[in-house]
Amino acid sequence: MLKQFLVPEKDQVLVPEEKARAGTQAVFEKMGLPPDEAATSTDVLITSDLRGCESHGISNMLRYYITSYGDGSYNPRPNVKTVRESNTSATWDGDRSLGLHIGPGAMELAMDKAEEHGMGAVAVKNTKHFGMLAYYTLQAVERDMIGVAMVSAGGGAMVPIFGSEPVFGTQPIAWAAPADKMPPFVFDVATTQVAANKLGLAKRIGSKIEPGWITELDGTPIMESVDVPEYGSFNMLPFGGTRENGGHKGYGFAAIADIMSGVLSGNGPGFIADRSYSFFVMAYKIDAFRDVGEFKADMDTLLEKLANNKPAPGHDRVLYAGLPEHEETELRRANGIPYHREVVDWFNSMSAELDLGVTMP
Repeated sequence: MLKQFLVPEKDQVLVPEEKARAGTQAVFEKMGLPPDEAATSTDVLITSDLRGCESHGISNMLRYYITSYGDGSYNPRPNVKTVRESNTSATWDGDRSLGLHIGPGAMELAMDKAEEHGMGAVAVKNTKHFGMLAYYTLQAVERDMIGVAMVSAGGGAMVPIFGSEPVFGTQPIAWAAPADKMPPFVFDVATTQVAANKLGLAKRIGSKIEPGWITELDGTPIMESVDVPEYGSFNMLPFGGTRENGGHKGYGFAAIADIMSGVLSGNGPGFIADRSYSFFVMAYKIDAFRDVGEFKADMDTLLEKLANNKPAPGHDRVLYAGLPEHEETELRRANGIPYHREVVDWFNSMSAELDLGVTMP
């Protein structure tokens, strides 16, 4: 993660993984989720924090989820319906569920279909925030499959290149593949220049954001480093930023996420569905294409070449997608998750208010 999103050392409170899990589980159960489903939702959030994806962990999301369950926007006991199904595909209606509540089950179904037929995919409509997409692709990696996930996240964030009106959300896309000795390749990105939730991290610690990340409300790119403005006073650019820097590429990927998640599921384009999210997951069974061991050996060859590449001047090492997150998970499991003091204070205050009987650290 870029340094402007990291919690300064002076503001860190190291919380053991088991404490963070217990507290988050208690929250989801208090919101009305059955214990086993609360455990699944908790695992998505804590895996996010362990991998250093704090934008999609407790810090930003848990308080938002509590508010959304409280005002009835989220359904803690959804009646998830299968709208359409084939040997290799399914479409679900999520019944206003939190996406990370039902998302792992959607990927499980996709993998079960892939196990039998080589490939499987599930599209989900009428649902809410899905958390860190890498979680779902890692589910596939654990079963020696290639995993794909993407979300149509509303339509109020990203403007098209040369446009002034938002059409897309941050429209994240993730993709993962297993290796043998090397940590798996796990690519998980918003198709905006920066994930919207990371702006919340930057605002919390007082960091500035980079030129070409956001626009004025009339679509003019802000090409200087600025403090994070208030939400509603800016729009976001696709990755690449301006057309000259390749913004049309991020714009195209955002449209793909909208088509595969929103249009294919029947949820509709994000700007019509607004805050009703939609989700698409797909799994490829590797041994439907070739021997798994040989595939993993080739992945090791590729990933070792990337990780051992000679760094350019001014850089210590070369990374690949998934490597720093793997290393961060090992550190945080050993030392604790570094939450901001404000987050810990908020959690403990909220826990007392909801009578959870759990505190951090």
